[in-house]
Amino acid sequence: MGIGPQGLGSAGMSSKSKPCGSPLKKGLWDNIHNKRKRIQGGSGETMRKKGAKGAPTQEAIKDAGK
Repeated sequence: MGIGPQGLGSAGMSSKSKPCGSPLKKGLWDNIHNKRKRIQGGSGETMRKKGAKGAPTQEAIKDAGK
């Protein structure tokens, strides 16, 4: 085995890339944007009010922006 794609197996992946089949982790803002799209499409869902049980806290929103 030499150095190069041949030595990395059939997938030809380097150590920097994500392994095949691993789901990409979605963040808070991805979830919020997806829900807004569903609501706009007529899903009947509603956004939770600020401070409601299950709604993201200010700290969670602040951390998601980093």
